[in-house]
Amino acid sequence: MTTEPLATDFRDRAEALAPELTTLRHALHREPEIGLELPLTQGKVLAALAGLPLEITTGKALGSVVAVLRGGRPGPAVLLRADMDALPLQELADVPYKSRIDGMMHACGHDQHVAILVGAARLLCEGQADLPGTVVFMFQPGEESYDGARYMIDEGLLDAAGQPLVGAYSVHVSSNGPECGTFSGRVGTQTAGNAELKVTVRGKGGHGSTPHTAADPVPVAAEMVLALQNLVTRTASVFDPVVLTVGLFQAGTKLNIIPGTAEFEATVRSTSPEAMADFLPRAVSLVQGIAGGWGMAADVDAHEVYPAMIAAQEAVELGREVVSDLYGDARWVYSEHPIMASEDFSRVTAVVPGVQLGLSARPAGTDEATAPFNHSAYAVFDDAALPRGAAVLAEMAVRRLVR
Repeated sequence: MTTEPLATDFRDRAEALAPELTTLRHALHREPEIGLELPLTQGKVLAALAGLPLEITTGKALGSVVAVLRGGRPGPAVLLRADMDALPLQELADVPYKSRIDGMMHACGHDQHVAILVGAARLLCEGQADLPGTVVFMFQPGEESYDGARYMIDEGLLDAAGQPLVGAYSVHVSSNGPECGTFSGRVGTQTAGNAELKVTVRGKGGHGSTPHTAADPVPVAAEMVLALQNLVTRTASVFDPVVLTVGLFQAGTKLNIIPGTAEFEATVRSTSPEAMADFLPRAVSLVQGIAGGWGMAADVDAHEVYPAMIAAQEAVELGREVVSDLYGDARWVYSEHPIMASEDFSRVTAVVPGVQLGLSARPAGTDEATAPFNHSAYAVFDDAALPRGAAVLAEMAVRRLVR
């Protein structure tokens, strides 16, 4: 089965939707929400989808929205995704649509992702009669450390089409990338897997003047921190790297009191499931061995949070082809390295061939080298990226269904 490419059509129609998408994005930005329950955001999404020929369901354990578009012609099924939640951050950027909710900000561009996916839904719904298959639109809360994708999968997301999904696609905007509207991607690991390591060293408290009568857990915990860094460099391959950062270290209440416990927490990142599976047991054994060597005990909790996000070659090449056809070869760049941040869209790409394309939304007139990055209180995203993201996602869906 073949069909004429819809590149020019989607490109122009998406530009016509730009004012509407910008209005939606600004409304989302003014009222950011955090976590798994996003009633204001969910309401705006449902209003934006109202009247479209979609089968819509909302989440039970979280404020998600799943919308299914069934084409007028038989064919396979694909999924398009946007995350919806914001960050616990006070916005300092000077924009007219600044957050009205203290301590919350769309600093990672999820408001843009929602507007982009709404745009893609509108484009695809207009051509429902000729659509050869089914498209599932995934509007997800709780990407920022709440594992919202897992909840949605548990509630049947991957079965929403009534048939297996053959592709899953999303975009993620950046506030400091190359020229606005430039897309990027890479085959293989896109974002790192993420694990948490939490350690409590149990010693024996005492007076700071007589440490020999106590069992001081502080230097033991400090020894563990240094030893874990050596463990990284001496057991993890530089070609399949692991990154460990201790971001929390707590002990004691006063300078002359030896505490009974000391604790620290670390984030562990890896570019492959194999590296993570090898490293975590080593880390647990190491800290327990150090504690035992000092006659103490260590409570250790080590668990994976998100797997690495692996992009399928077919999905990356589809993205490159679509971007080049819609906007020219100059608007596509291959990403040289994985990103060591984590992303729970990895739960979808672990079972469905897919990709998350990068999309630069750096405002015109700013310097790529100095523009604030995502998660900054000063981050600003250019709305010119919205129609481009919508057109690319819609075209990727159509081309994969046709194939």
